[in-house]
Amino acid sequence: MIQIKYFKEIIFVYAILISLFHFYVNIWGGISDLWFNSAHFALLASLGFLSYEASKNENKISIINIIFAILSLLTFVYMVLFEESLYEVASGQMRTSDIIVTCLTIALAIEVVRRETGYIIPGIIIFCISYILFLGQYFEGIFAFAGMDYERFLYRMFYTSEGLFGPIATISSTYVFMFILFAAFLLKSGAGDFIVDVSNAVAGKYTGGTGHVAVFSSALMGTISGSAVANTVSTGSITIPMMKKAGFKPTFAAAVEAAASTGGQIMPPIMGAGAFIMAQITNIPFVTIVSVSILPAILYFASISFYIHIHAKENNIKGENNNIKILPLLREGFHFIIPLTTLVGLLIYGYSPTYAASIAIVTIVLASYLTKNKRMGIKEILEALALGSQNMIVTGVLLIAVGIIVGVINISGIGITFSQLIMEWSGNSLLIAIILVALASLILGMGLPVTASYVVLSVLSAPALLGLMLSPEMAALANAGIQIPEVAMYLLSAHLIIFWLSQDSNLTPPVCLAAFAAAAIAKTPPMETGLVSWKIGKGMYILPLLFAFTPLITGDWYEKFEVFIFAFFGILSFSIVMEGFWDKKMMILERAIFALAAILLLTEDEAYNIDSFFGIVQTTHIVGFIIFAVSMILHKMLFKEGKKYASIS
Repeated sequence: MIQIKYFKEIIFVYAILISLFHFYVNIWGGISDLWFNSAHFALLASLGFLSYEASKNENKISIINIIFAILSLLTFVYMVLFEESLYEVASGQMRTSDIIVTCLTIALAIEVVRRETGYIIPGIIIFCISYILFLGQYFEGIFAFAGMDYERFLYRMFYTSEGLFGPIATISSTYVFMFILFAAFLLKSGAGDFIVDVSNAVAGKYTGGTGHVAVFSSALMGTISGSAVANTVSTGSITIPMMKKAGFKPTFAAAVEAAASTGGQIMPPIMGAGAFIMAQITNIPFVTIVSVSILPAILYFASISFYIHIHAKENNIKGENNNIKILPLLREGFHFIIPLTTLVGLLIYGYSPTYAASIAIVTIVLASYLTKNKRMGIKEILEALALGSQNMIVTGVLLIAVGIIVGVINISGIGITFSQLIMEWSGNSLLIAIILVALASLILGMGLPVTASYVVLSVLSAPALLGLMLSPEMAALANAGIQIPEVAMYLLSAHLIIFWLSQDSNLTPPVCLAAFAAAAIAKTPPMETGLVSWKIGKGMYILPLLFAFTPLITGDWYEKFEVFIFAFFGILSFSIVMEGFWDKKMMILERAIFALAAILLLTEDEAYNIDSFFGIVQTTHIVGFIIFAVSMILHKMLFKEGKKYASIS
């Protein structure tokens, strides 16, 4: 260890410069994607090596980390000075210096990911590299791979779009960085406190009010954050103590926050990094992905609120008698709405997400001067710039490193093989295929963060899901290269299924990062919290089934709303079945009837080969709603009779 005076201040300034560099290049350009992505990795990796030490020791750092940081920067310098290798080695041999620098870059990427996320992802990367270089020849059957010359592999990983600095790195250096920077500016402007205050004013008075505050605030925070763990820590530090004080059990309070915060990654307009990657992979406009995700996100948050309401009724947890008025809050914080509406408006108008985020960042600063108490001065702006770079370290280096895994999958053809296996194992059943993808997601989620899990799973299984969702005629036209709008929406549906299922690693034991973060705040057993959050977050599994078997994604807006409205009651009915309580504990027969209502409300006539009512509304939905409504009325009557009998007694 060596002592460096003002080391943390140096890191702070360095992080600011990194954000300014990305802001400048994303707005005005000037360098190629290859150079920019290489610089993106070099800057974030060097900041990661320096920050990793700085977070543990005040103004102290080991010499090895300084060396690693310098070597990270040298990889970009080499790319700039010796890019002619791109043309010289394409048909010949790589120079010794090319091989050394390429190996060094891969090693540094693995090491910085190891420090930030642990050993599992580096282990997968090393296995993938070994597989394509020599290990694949020892496999038999469909997973056998003859191997690749190491020079050709290194060339494709460093100089082409198949490896480290390909499309996924471009997404990281452009869309993802700018939106994380946007979120940092919003948080530094005081938006987090405003969101919790508004949530409390809107939802705090209802039954289980503090629980609904957690859901509402996490949903709003998700519009700017896009990170489940960050969402949990930022809002959970306020809402979890509020819920415990109101009477919620600590484990339930932590689980609610974890489940609600996970929804931040499926909440438009940011949706984490996944939506940007999805747009790049599918060539579907980002605005389209965001627009079709609004209704499913509302249903997911509604499903959590249902659990909270039932739990509050069962434990007699009332709303708070707060005197918070919404209008004064909105008057005080209306300037926060301006950058969000600016962002959404620019996206709808057709501007790129990068440009929209850049303008929205400037709008945050300008809008803050419309108030007296929350103006962003030089100090707040610099802190937001530094926070943006620091929050980007894990995501940035991870997406670049995952480029190696994706490159190996594409080069070796494993993606096609895996899709064929899903088709074979599922027996051409879309439901079984989704279950297989969910299991694969759960396994991957034990070691990969959700974004990386989605990237890998989309490459492996999206083609299989799409093939099962298309009719034979439509599939034939798509295979012939004919562009059909309907096919694009089915492709989007397949990717959204994978994207939603990949979120379960935040909630599902044994590795559930959002639940663990919430448990740390609530001081509850992490694994128990994970199990409860998994139960509360069941909407993360129900909604993908609606993507596959209903027109919630692929239909016109009338069909979407028809599914949305009845699914709302279907998820409520499902929640009642899971909890076995509404006004009183339910008998088995009551739960069975509500279960029937849930099934009918969440399925389509096509599943039963019957005609829709008037050709407009699904017959199953009408019957399901009638069963639900009658069951609810009878339940209320029995409850009142029981109370009346109890009072007479």
